[in-house]
Order: sequence, then structure tokens, then C-alpha cells
Amino acid sequence: IGDGAPAANYGYAKSGYSVYEEENERLTESLRTKVSAIKSLSIEIGTEVKNQNKMLSEMESDFESAGGLLGATMGRLKSLSRGSQTKLLGYMMLFAFFVFFVLYWVIKLR
Repeated sequence: IGDGAPAANYGYAKSGYSVYEEENERLTESLRTKVSAIKSLSIEIGTEVKNQNKMLSEMESDFESAGGLLGATMGRLKSLSRGSQTKLLGYMMLFAFFVFFVLYWVIKLR
């Protein structure tokens, strides 16, 4: 009887240890799966950030070129309004009014 009791305790202790070991293995596998998912998600986020940064730099260069074009156009308009070309602008406006009145007169006669 004395020899059987310690063997039963040893078997019970080993069985309890086995339960804890199995639970630890299950939790470790669950943690491994979650870490793997987070890793793949972070890699996808990094790829998306790189693509967005590339798009932003392309948009920046497009806006810079459009700004340069707009600045050059505004400079030309300022020089046109200040220069001796104001007579030309006046003649163009008179011509536009003349065409408008001629078209109005033609439509009125119909």
C-alpha cells in the first residue's frame, strides 16, 4: 500500500502537468496565429503607405507644374494689362460688341 500511494500521486501530478502543458501549447499556438496575422497586416499597411507616399509625391509634382503654368499665365495677363496692348484689348472688346449687335439684329429680323 505504501508503494502504491506515491505512484498514484506521481501519476496524478504528471497528469496535471500534462494538462497545463497542453493548455500552454494551445495558448502558444493561438498567440503564434495572432502574431502572424498582425505581421501580415503590418506588412500590408507598410506597402499601402509606400504606395500613398508615391502618389502624394506625384501629385506634388503635378501641382508644382500647374502652379508654374498658372504663375506664367498670370504674369502674361499682368503685362498685357499694363503694357501698350490695352488698345488691342479695347479693340477686341469693341469688335465683340459689334458682333453681338450684328447677331442680335440678324435674329431680330427673322
